[in-house]
Amino acid sequence: QVQLVESGGGLVQPGGSLRLSCATSGSIFKFTAMGWYRQAPGKQRELVASITPTGSTNYADSVKGRFTISRDNAKNTVALQMMSLKPEDTAVYYCNHFPRINYWGQGTQVTVSS
Repeated sequence: QVQLVESGGGLVQPGGSLRLSCATSGSIFKFTAMGWYRQAPGKQRELVASITPTGSTNYADSVKGRFTISRDNAKNTVALQMMSLKPEDTAVYYCNHFPRINYWGQGTQVTVSS
């Protein structure tokens, strides 16, 4: 059974930083590409960043240079380091496989506001 548990969100001022973490399950994790997605109020869920099993990364243009995705295959975890946060980064953030599967965790709320 797939398990995706996100944590690390919160309220931060513009320009601040947060580090999100995702705990996953399954022996195939180290063979699975993973992604961080986000959904802002009234908007579609979008892919923010992805990482292959060997660590190659890709980012949405809106976060390139500010966000860093990483993974620890020994711990079955994926992280998203977010810096220089902007109000438009406000959203619920989810981790999932990449491409995504039809299962979502509860997500973690990130609010960027002064």
